[in-house]
Amino acid sequence: MTYSGDADLIDWEAFAEARSMLGVDFVRILGYFREDGMKSVAKLEEAMRSHNSVGMVMPAHTLKGEAYQFGAAKLADVAEQIEIAARHYVEIHQDPSDIVDKIAQLRPLFEATLATLEAEVSPLIERRAVGGSRNPFGGSAYGKFA
Repeated sequence: MTYSGDADLIDWEAFAEARSMLGVDFVRILGYFREDGMKSVAKLEEAMRSHNSVGMVMPAHTLKGEAYQFGAAKLADVAEQIEIAARHYVEIHQDPSDIVDKIAQLRPLFEATLATLEAEVSPLIERRAVGGSRNPFGGSAYGKFA
């Protein structure tokens, strides 16, 4: 299954702010997001297979927070929906099967989001200006930061 959603995966202003705040550590921390995100998605999938609402709460919470940090708003929103639902199911002692569709869309959404973020930090691609547009002066913006 691949993610075929819209182009609004990333809030580019939030991305630029995070990149500016993190400076030289940005790429390293993005690597942590990759590692932690893959673990969180796997834990959520396993918790869904075992009908474990409790096991969904922390990985969804972690993924939500890290996604928001990089401006990955769509991924953060889905993770937040999963977290809220899982907390609710924990409270009422109910099987979390109602959110299987959210869990199923998480991995392709995470992979598409990560690919978009990593492409943006690649030194070989044209840089995005704040607001999402490319270099307004023509030509490329290679090596320039947003």
